[in-house]
Amino acid sequence: MKEYPKKVAVFTGTRAEYGLLFWLLKDMKADTEFELQLIVSGAHLSPEFGLTYKQIENDGFDIDEKIECLLSSNTAIGVAKSFGLSVIGICDALSRLKPDFMVVLGDRYETLAAAQASMFLHIPILHIHGGEVTEGAYDDVIRHSLSKLSTLHCTSTESHRHRVIQLGEHPNRVCNVGALGLDNLRRLELLSRDELSTSINFKLNRPYFIVTYHPVTYGEEDPKETMVALLESLDLFPDHQILLTYPNADEGGRAVIPLLEDYAASQPDRVACFKSLGQLRYLSAVKYSSAVIGNSSSGIIEVPSFSRPTVNIGIRQKGRESATSVIHANVNKHAIVSAINQALECYSDLELNPALNPYDKGDASSEVIKLLKSFNSKDLKSFYDISFDPQ
Repeated sequence: MKEYPKKVAVFTGTRAEYGLLFWLLKDMKADTEFELQLIVSGAHLSPEFGLTYKQIENDGFDIDEKIECLLSSNTAIGVAKSFGLSVIGICDALSRLKPDFMVVLGDRYETLAAAQASMFLHIPILHIHGGEVTEGAYDDVIRHSLSKLSTLHCTSTESHRHRVIQLGEHPNRVCNVGALGLDNLRRLELLSRDELSTSINFKLNRPYFIVTYHPVTYGEEDPKETMVALLESLDLFPDHQILLTYPNADEGGRAVIPLLEDYAASQPDRVACFKSLGQLRYLSAVKYSSAVIGNSSSGIIEVPSFSRPTVNIGIRQKGRESATSVIHANVNKHAIVSAINQALECYSDLELNPALNPYDKGDASSEVIKLLKSFNSKDLKSFYDISFDPQ
């Protein structure tokens, strides 16, 4: 067993991923048995998406490596080239840092690059949020690929744990810790409504919706057409203000941004648009919202624990386990309007009878750390076969 401190590199490429990793990073930084190495890439370094690496530094973390990889492109070829640049940059970073372990979360292509580089450099990987299904995005394929590249696994539900084992990962290396981002609900002091209004420089004087829509990268769902239908639907709820957030840096995402900006500019007292709210402001906004609308995984994983309804639009999250407070809608205007009305009807019921969140298990960060500490890196990974009847 290696003597401490154990050098653990953690990769983050997006605002959402960093928000989920926040308390794990805090706990690792405070633990004398670890030397935290933070690798930052992707949209974090892009002015177009808010230069969110600055938030990481403002939170008190030292960034050990910044990997520039994101092309200003809206095509599949651009994403593929960004992936290639990520692999090259992360390989160079890992050769300098020489970590004992790499921690990755989720299903982004930048994360796959980090895992591929680590695998070739013989650095064992811990993957968080494996075993989930999102049939409307190529993230689904990436997530399962990350599981096969990884040595240890922290899943968000028991069914996801079983799915990772089904992929051939040994049960002793797969731990159901719950959703890491839910640690924020117990440990983060959220803003009051007035503090939130001041922080975002937008007067929240009516009920409001939070809206985040990411492009669908698998399947026939045109992001511009869906966004137009969504914005037209929101017009039918003039008594509600709207907080719009940018899509992520996926194929088709940049085509949606002008629609958001124009919509906000046309109704400045009712609508505000943000490149990134950051975890504190976003979760504070969820707390006081009437509903969260769009197709972000946050609407399914974190929002139910606030006793707020989610309107999940389209196929991006298709197949993901969800609470009863999540209302699924097709991408046409009629379906979206109907789902929003349904969400508003169940709003009061959720206050009295909160939905059971299948992702909420407790202190996920401490469970991840326990798994890292207990692992002997000399133990080789082997394929785990599940017995079955071929008949």
